[in-house]
Amino acid sequence: MTTANQSLRGRTALVTGATSGIGRAAAIQLAREGAEVIVHGRDPNRGEEVVAEIVRSHGKARFVAADLSDPAEVRRLADESGEVDVLVNNAGFSWFGPTADLDVATYDALFDSNVRAAYFLVAALAPKMVANGGGSIVNIASMAGGIGLAGAAAYGGTKATLAAMTRSWAAEFSPRGVRVNAVAPGPVYTAADSARIEALGATTLLGRAARADEIAEVITFLASPASAYITGATVAADGGRTAI
Repeated sequence: MTTANQSLRGRTALVTGATSGIGRAAAIQLAREGAEVIVHGRDPNRGEEVVAEIVRSHGKARFVAADLSDPAEVRRLADESGEVDVLVNNAGFSWFGPTADLDVATYDALFDSNVRAAYFLVAALAPKMVANGGGSIVNIASMAGGIGLAGAAAYGGTKATLAAMTRSWAAEFSPRGVRVNAVAPGPVYTAADSARIEALGATTLLGRAARADEIAEVITFLASPASAYITGATVAADGGRTAI
């Protein structure tokens, strides 16, 4: 791992949901930029794999397990993380299907995971960032929060909520030195539901889905001093899908 241009050297970053997909790619990229990364997830084996990958590249990382569907676990994660300079609210899950097929328990779990956990992590960590002189929060929204997708009413609702909270948190914390932004990815290649991702990717202006590392680059930009004059923004990283 090169030490040149490490824009986050000396900073600590907490990435939730960092054991796979966008979160894993973001953790690795933030470490490449010099941050000491707190890798969050539920599976210790996968978490330690991410830590090991970062350490092999001469980065710094540690794993903290927590189930963010439990408010007490959210608080424990914040406590164990200590003082962080960068928070990436990535953890969550998706559900797609007919509105009438979504049961109450899954609906509640969606909002608990995608919205409530992020809310209370910000509540716990943003005031510490203010006290330490500043920081950066990056929330992972989705293009599903900005356009109408059949079968995505609940999931899109969680992501639209996260984008709205991003603006309000910027208004609350940015005058005191904490920038708050969101990234709204379009379809991203993952191991799950590849046919749906391929189909959505074909609807973008670039005609394909994104790689996780392409989204991680945007996250890292918003976390770093390179985006010092950006706050309250939701950056579309969706191959142009929401432009049309």
